[in-house]
Amino acid sequence: MNLRPVHAPLTQFSVHDDCLQIGGMSLTRLAQRIGHTPFYAYDREKIAERVALLRQHLPDEIHLHYAMKANPMPAVVQHFATLVDGIDVASMGEMKVALDTTMAPENISFAGPGKRIEELSSAIAAGIVLNMESEQEMEQIVRIGEKLGICPKVAVRVNPDFELKSSGMKMGGGSQQFGMDAERVPAMLERLIVLGLDFEGFHIFSGSQNLKVASIQEAHENTLQLGMRLAEKVSRPIRQLNIGGGFGIPYFPGECDLDVAAIGQNLRRILPEVRQRLPETQIVIELGRFLVAEAGIYVCKVLERKLSRGQVFLITDGGLHHHLAASGNFGQVIRKNYPVVVGNKVYKGKRETVSVVGPLCTPLDLLADKMEMAKVEVGDLVVVFQSGAYGLTASPTAFLSHPLPVEVLV
Repeated sequence: MNLRPVHAPLTQFSVHDDCLQIGGMSLTRLAQRIGHTPFYAYDREKIAERVALLRQHLPDEIHLHYAMKANPMPAVVQHFATLVDGIDVASMGEMKVALDTTMAPENISFAGPGKRIEELSSAIAAGIVLNMESEQEMEQIVRIGEKLGICPKVAVRVNPDFELKSSGMKMGGGSQQFGMDAERVPAMLERLIVLGLDFEGFHIFSGSQNLKVASIQEAHENTLQLGMRLAEKVSRPIRQLNIGGGFGIPYFPGECDLDVAAIGQNLRRILPEVRQRLPETQIVIELGRFLVAEAGIYVCKVLERKLSRGQVFLITDGGLHHHLAASGNFGQVIRKNYPVVVGNKVYKGKRETVSVVGPLCTPLDLLADKMEMAKVEVGDLVVVFQSGAYGLTASPTAFLSHPLPVEVLV
């Protein structure tokens, strides 16, 4: 008897004639259109539906920004530019993609420690907002602005004295490479005003990939209170308070969808005080994974069925070099399976327990470990769900020099 835990049903993609449908066509037809495997496919309608879900449940005054580090594919970012209120970038390469969209430069922000001089210079020339991570970076920005004859637009990224509890990655609280410790921000603000920088506000990000409503609610309350306290240290109204993101999606057995409605209700409860104390300030929620992860799939083809001492291995043309996160090597302490199915045999036919592996010469190249799925033949298509975020660009694509997969928005 198979007592291994199972994933919650995934219903974002329909199934017709036992074949997964994405972007209005069958997976097999899409594979024919692309011409080869492996590939990533992102469904533009599912992305729009996710944005609409947030618009429905979050207060109207919340501005929604896309953190494109989650998925910087140009077509995806172009699509988001028509749906959200701003874009956050983390490199010059991402900045170029964002500036190629219809998004106004003043609604693009640049975050991350260790920004290079040329990155700062390009951002200032473009007129985007620089989220400053240190006093040294602030002084560099001033010098570059003077040299260019441009007053830089800046915000202060704050490392709060609290964390987003139960988050997949903690990016606030304690010692961090990210942002300015909250207790040091007032002195930085005094210096910032003297230097004459064009000050936008604060960026306070405390964690990511969180499925606990109570933790996100607490983080919102703490973040807004901190933002209001810091705003009192500035002699002018702040234009923007970015309270980060942290909204998670279910990847593993036992995980369920995040209750966005409950998060929105809590924000409606606490925002009246914020409006009273910061009447001219935009409140921003910045999300990446939550917006795009469930709209994407990774698809590879079975090259061989191999039986080894009673265990069936499906050897595919994909693997960790394309999808490191699904292999369990991108932050997992104990490896757990992403949801994986045979895309052209989703429900019907005989079932078997198999392990799905790639073509690399390492035992780490594992996409599914002893999972039950339809019995597979050579040529069938294996699909990894929840693959729209931190997929291709978060993977070691140069490892063993295999070809890159294609990415398509359908």
